Amino acid sequence: MRFLIILSVLLLTGCITPPVKRNFPDVPKELMEKCPELKETENTESLSKVLTVIVDNYSEYHKCKIKVDSWADWYKSQKEIFESVK
Repeated sequence: MRFLIILSVLLLTGCITPPVKRNFPDVPKELMEKCPELKETENTESLSKVLTVIVDNYSEYHKCKIKVDSWADWYKSQKEIFESVK
């Protein structure tokens, strides 16, 4: 009888586990890169050079905006899913 009591106590204490703390993963370094600086125009009278710089800046801005916005939306939705599962 004594053996059964000791055995049952050992088995029951083995089933009690401490709470596990879950952490949402940090942001990878690759996704924390800043957008490149925009180009500046030189002092020139050539409108084609100015327009080239403007077009390059607009395209860089839009590529960076798409990258950052898409990543932010994905991260937010994944974090909401992570926090809803408990």
